[in-house]
Amino acid sequence: MEIEILEVSPFQVNCYLIWSKEDKTGVIIDPGDEDELILERIEKNGFEPKAILLTHGHADHIGAVKPIKEKLNIPLYIGKGDEMMLESPSENVSLMFGFKIVCPPPDHILKDSDVIGFGSLKFSVFATPGHSQGGVCYFCEDALFCGDTLFNGSIGRTDLPGGNYRQLIDSIDKNILSLPDDIICYPGHGPKTTVGDERRHNPFLTGNRFV
Repeated sequence: MEIEILEVSPFQVNCYLIWSKEDKTGVIIDPGDEDELILERIEKNGFEPKAILLTHGHADHIGAVKPIKEKLNIPLYIGKGDEMMLESPSENVSLMFGFKIVCPPPDHILKDSDVIGFGSLKFSVFATPGHSQGGVCYFCEDALFCGDTLFNGSIGRTDLPGGNYRQLIDSIDKNILSLPDDIICYPGHGPKTTVGDERRHNPFLTGNRFV
């Protein structure tokens, strides 16, 4: 599995291009902005994207969905509970930041424990509500694409509509900290980390979490 990280938009979102060297098929995770850059890198890397996978429906992660989907004619996946955010600037909070993002409806709505495949790539879906109600993580080989659920040394914000701190901590406990320490976590913003490093050092995941 090959991974390229593109930091896009003023919000510095990590857009992930993931593909198989064997069959040259892949996916795009969280195309938050800069569709021309994303398409240029896909062409440069020489793979065929089969889907757009969203970790959640907030504006900073979906800004380039519409042009990329129109250009490539590939299906769009999102977690159950966030699908309405795609068509509503108030729900996806773009309106809060002074602009409006509207995306096409999803082709597939995902739930916990779903498994989706694209060529030789297989992704297990973990429902991780808390940052948003329909947030999901995608687990493939030794990598977890965790969106804004978990960051290097931090966790996703829970003060936006649909956010819930206790629910987010429970999601991390159930579906991330249950993984082996060496699993690499690729977050929606900032540098990558590992499950073990977060288990040991993340201040939100040690001590009394509900103070």
